[in-house]
Amino acid sequence: MRAIHRAFAIGYAGIALLFFACAVALIAFASLVLWHGVDPLSEEPLTGRFNLVLQAIALLTIAVTGLELGQTVIEEEVQRNTGLSAPTRVRRFLSRFMIVVVVALSVETLVGAFRYGQEDPSLLPYSASVGVAAAALLLAWGVFVRLNKDAEELEPEAMAEVKSEDQELKGDRAVG
Repeated sequence: MRAIHRAFAIGYAGIALLFFACAVALIAFASLVLWHGVDPLSEEPLTGRFNLVLQAIALLTIAVTGLELGQTVIEEEVQRNTGLSAPTRVRRFLSRFMIVVVVALSVETLVGAFRYGQEDPSLLPYSASVGVAAAALLLAWGVFVRLNKDAEELEPEAMAEVKSEDQELKGDRAVG
């Protein structure tokens, strides 16, 4: 059984590493796109430069999402060395994931609104639909957290264990 748990930990670590590699690639792409947007020798019109900067922001938003997801997988699945069996851990993992997704969708909504406002206002409803989806996810997440508040109170020992692990992880980060 230990070998299976070890194999899963290695798999999760590999996934986290790939999230990191994808984020680094997106950061490099965003840097190139940004440079094309601000290059003083470029003959790109101002609206084109503006769109390139917005595209760089969108790429960086996705890169942050990849980094956050990789960090979450490492902290929750590898460093804690436990499966997501405890309801507290499941709620915690889901909450971390939802934060990343809602923020990324919100930024994407803003980027789309600015971009489509300049290029093609008829596409603004598509950007607005992404914003509505982000709002719906945020609302659903809030309901989920509210409904699970009672469950958190039913398992104070699990919550105390998770908080203890948090302190250990913070200590490891401060030292490392």
